[in-house]
Amino acid sequence: MNNIAFNNSYVTLGESFYVKTLPTPVAQPALIKFNEALAETLGLSAANPDSAEAATLFAGNYIAEGAEPLAMAYAGHQFGHFNPQLGDGRAILLGEIMDAEGTRFDMQLKGSGRTFYSRDGDGRAALGPVLREYLVSEAMAKLAVPTTRALAAVTTGEQVARERLLPGGIITRIAKSFVRVGTFQYFSAKGDVAAIQKLADYIIERNYPLAAETAHPYTALLAAVVDSQAALIARWMQLGFIHGVMNTDNMSIAGETIDYGPCAFMDHYQHDRVFSSIDRQGRYAYSRQPSIGLWNLTRLAESLLPLLAEDTNVAADIARDILEAYVTSYQDNWLSGMRAKCGLSATADNIKKADRELIEELFNLMAINDADFTLTFYYLSQLTAQPSVQDRKLRSLFATPAQLDGWLLKWRRRLSEEAQSDEHRQKKMQVVNPVYIPRNHQIEAAIRAAEDHADFSVFHDLHEVLQNPYVQQTGREKYMLPPEPGEVVKQTFCGT
Repeated sequence: MNNIAFNNSYVTLGESFYVKTLPTPVAQPALIKFNEALAETLGLSAANPDSAEAATLFAGNYIAEGAEPLAMAYAGHQFGHFNPQLGDGRAILLGEIMDAEGTRFDMQLKGSGRTFYSRDGDGRAALGPVLREYLVSEAMAKLAVPTTRALAAVTTGEQVARERLLPGGIITRIAKSFVRVGTFQYFSAKGDVAAIQKLADYIIERNYPLAAETAHPYTALLAAVVDSQAALIARWMQLGFIHGVMNTDNMSIAGETIDYGPCAFMDHYQHDRVFSSIDRQGRYAYSRQPSIGLWNLTRLAESLLPLLAEDTNVAADIARDILEAYVTSYQDNWLSGMRAKCGLSATADNIKKADRELIEELFNLMAINDADFTLTFYYLSQLTAQPSVQDRKLRSLFATPAQLDGWLLKWRRRLSEEAQSDEHRQKKMQVVNPVYIPRNHQIEAAIRAAEDHADFSVFHDLHEVLQNPYVQQTGREKYMLPPEPGEVVKQTFCGT
């Protein structure tokens, strides 16, 4: 792995964008997992990914030739309160690599020691959050959700102090960009328009090249970021995913899911479900994610105003029009995905409106009956256009099955308007309704085995199941199931 061909561009932006920082070596690094499939797509080679040499590299004890480690500067609104300087407090960008198509990716170590931006933190990561991020980010990739990726995870041979002493870990993350909404806010707070423009030009060239071909590139950039975030959050909502901490410094300009801290997938559905231990007011509850996405993008638009037009009022009008388009884009993306999950494909506008009402009615019934999110849609994908014994599985998820029966009658009446066979519809539904998600109690079991007993077999088994989420796997039925009462995970925690 020492022959990584780094091709770094972020360093050319200038020292106001980062602080060069070397990872802090750890005592005894050991490789937990190396993502060979991802490495192959990135053009990386590893003759022996289980070697001590690879562990040394992914722990930051060895810096490969061509790497230029740095901690990125950014600001951010955290739970609505603006902090003008945050930055990478426990992450270090090693450098950038390019795949065979010329797409540029950032390679970053998370948990690799203190940086200029660490404030009172130790810059380290406990093993549990490393395993969670590896499992969830790689599951998201298989679920077709834009996301940062996990290239490797290592243990450090050291302990970190949280509420108690915990074994340490480091994850190597790959992203199309680690630039955030908060990166633009950092320079906006300083009134540094030249830096905002330099950063915008960089993002256009790297992530949104089509914007450069328009008459107004910065307007096109804002519109592209808005559209990518609308599509991303719609995907979260279609899978019951709750990010947990949607601060502006945790929103990627590249439209990827980033920073898997207190995230979770819902088991039993509730509109306002919250898992994050730090979200005490429910700001980032499941149902609020679309509106928070718009709130965050409004902060980006504010930062870009000087680039949109010389006249402030004109710039504000341009931004307002783009932000209003977010609402339509999100709703269209959400409805399109949800209709696919429910096996509905007719496209007339009046049908789409009726379909939205039908789907929203199902969500209300799921909430009233405490039905499992993932299994509701998976079992729905197995039903025929006529009532059958298959209905039993779906009905068993609802505390009052009779309430579901009325909805199923409406759904089947709606299916009669579709010109597709049961078999064709079921196949289409089953490629968008997963059998397996990274359920909280299963992640917790993997963490407990690893942290308490140095047993990574639970982690590896769960990861393997999640690599094929849309096909029921023989002998792995337990991974489908929601938690038993004693297994319920009520809160998830930030890794700092």
